[in-house]
Amino acid sequence: MAADTTATSSSSSISVAEQLEQLNAARKLVLENAAYYDRIVKGVLPIIGPTAPVELRRWGAEFLAESLATPVLAMRDRENITVAVLDTLKGLLEGAGEDTIVLKASVAAAASAYPVALRWIIHNSYHTESWEQMSAIKSRILQIWDGAPSPVKLSCIKFAQRVVLAQTVSNGMEQKLANSPMTPKTKVFIKSLEKTTRMFLTHLLRRDPNNPMAGRIQQYVERLMRSRAEIFDEAGRKRALVDQAGAPAGDAKRQRMETGIPQISIPPLGPGPHTLAAVFTLTNNLGLQGFDAAQLPANLAAKISVRTLAALDQHVLDLAVGGIRDRLTSIYAAGAAAAAAAQPAVINAATAPLGVDEEDDDYEPDLTPAEDTEQILNKLDNAPPEEPIDHAVETAAAMALGPFRLPPPPALDPDIAAKLSQAAASRVFGPLAALKDGGALRKPKAGINRLAASSYDRDSWLTVITRLATRSTAGLEDIDDGNNGIKTEDSSALDRPRMSLGDAIREMLYTYILEDWRRRIEIAVAWLCEEWYNDQLTKRRGGGAPLHYEACALRLVDGCLNYITAQDKVLTRFLAEIPELSRPLLGKLKGLCADPTTVQLALTSLLYLVMMRPPVREIALDTVAEIWTEYEDARPLAAKYLVKWRPGFIESQTRGSASDAAPANAMAVAT
Repeated sequence: MAADTTATSSSSSISVAEQLEQLNAARKLVLENAAYYDRIVKGVLPIIGPTAPVELRRWGAEFLAESLATPVLAMRDRENITVAVLDTLKGLLEGAGEDTIVLKASVAAAASAYPVALRWIIHNSYHTESWEQMSAIKSRILQIWDGAPSPVKLSCIKFAQRVVLAQTVSNGMEQKLANSPMTPKTKVFIKSLEKTTRMFLTHLLRRDPNNPMAGRIQQYVERLMRSRAEIFDEAGRKRALVDQAGAPAGDAKRQRMETGIPQISIPPLGPGPHTLAAVFTLTNNLGLQGFDAAQLPANLAAKISVRTLAALDQHVLDLAVGGIRDRLTSIYAAGAAAAAAAQPAVINAATAPLGVDEEDDDYEPDLTPAEDTEQILNKLDNAPPEEPIDHAVETAAAMALGPFRLPPPPALDPDIAAKLSQAAASRVFGPLAALKDGGALRKPKAGINRLAASSYDRDSWLTVITRLATRSTAGLEDIDDGNNGIKTEDSSALDRPRMSLGDAIREMLYTYILEDWRRRIEIAVAWLCEEWYNDQLTKRRGGGAPLHYEACALRLVDGCLNYITAQDKVLTRFLAEIPELSRPLLGKLKGLCADPTTVQLALTSLLYLVMMRPPVREIALDTVAEIWTEYEDARPLAAKYLVKWRPGFIESQTRGSASDAAPANAMAVAT
């Protein structure tokens, strides 16, 4: 306050011209050294306030616009200056009959200040005064937009652009249209824009040829024409197909492209035994041949193999496969030939040669006598004894094991099965704490047949949970009607009831929704849609299986009504989006009419159903009529809706009440 009083007294003691001279000197100082911006801007604020002369206000507004738009300041310094000047900007804009120059510069300063102020307020949410000042500035600019002069309107448009840019959520991926294909529609659009801009600038030049900007306008028009010619004049940048084919280097280029595939040669294997690695080795490099590929980790070897096969040319792969096939064929052929050579030849007695040399004419037959019986017996006596038969081998062969079969598993106790089902159901909700939300950019929903696991986010996992609750035991809950529903003493139906897996997940899903039902109302709607769909399939199959939609919907409504307030418009949305409404479900809304603060919410929700859901219009109107009958505090608003949508109801009820009251009065008089 003392500084403001001193500044005011000093400003009143000197003339406006001297003050402007001092202010210009201060402006020159901050342009030379940006470190003085903070002190000088805060120091001139009392001088350029709404009560200052118009010359000082003009200078101050222009100086603030220049200071807030300068790029030399760090973000922290800009935030400090922006927060400090908001009150002054608000005063300059709210002045009645303010000067046009002051308004224009003030709006421009507000356009530069809005993104910085919004950033500062987000990080300092406790400071509500700055946000209130910025909101007042924005409201004032929107008020003066329509009736302001043209320079001020241009500044207002700039302010609106900065507001939209600051408050629009970025999708993280800026579109780059530099390399996009030129479609016929785009060509027409570009030609139209170029022609419109060129004609506008040409008319400006004709209107005022001596304007200082005439030279720059002429240069811009010429640049526009050159750009258009470069974009659309393709004849000067491309040769015709005939000329290109007749060029001396044309065939050579095509030959290089055709012979670009490397030709590999796979030499056949030499004689001798070969290892499997040698058969599949295609390189002649001794270092690579000696490398042990088994030393590589399995994942690294798989990655190298996949990338190599993906980048390999099909022709080269066919050559390699053919070479390996030829090697294997040659190895098999050599093995077969060696086996045939080792086996003795079978001699045919009819065609075998006599073994007589043609040059030897002397025939000397073998006169060795044949062995008699004694010689044969002597040889048998001198022969080595035969090996005895191993009886252990026979015993092992006789006791060979048959096929091994695992013993059947023990019978599962129902109590243990129920506990395991509860544990499995609780583990289903475990990943929800770690999963992220789908994001601000909502994808269009594909309906009841959408893929639940298309993306691993919170929405997809919740879809999996709802379908586990509704469809995991679908068809397994059918009741056997053979005994007309009568349980026999020896049946397992007399056991104490146990919760199925689907019911356990339903219970946990209900608890999860009620923990934060205002934010998780979409999950509740999706769950009820799945229950309704499952009930429709159950009705189509028949069999007397239990239906769950009505019970789940009533339970959810009961749970939400315990915590609902007059501001919870989400109830209307919930009733509008669930697939089916019934009288008991809408009858739950009558409980809201017992509290005067929630009467309007209940009747507004019913009115929305009357207007937007014609199939349940009569049920909703019946509920409104019951509310009119049962609750005195809700009658004015309920009567308003009934007069429009069910005319004659109130009159009939009033006449009926009067006719009932008349006999009662007559009996009282007679008595």
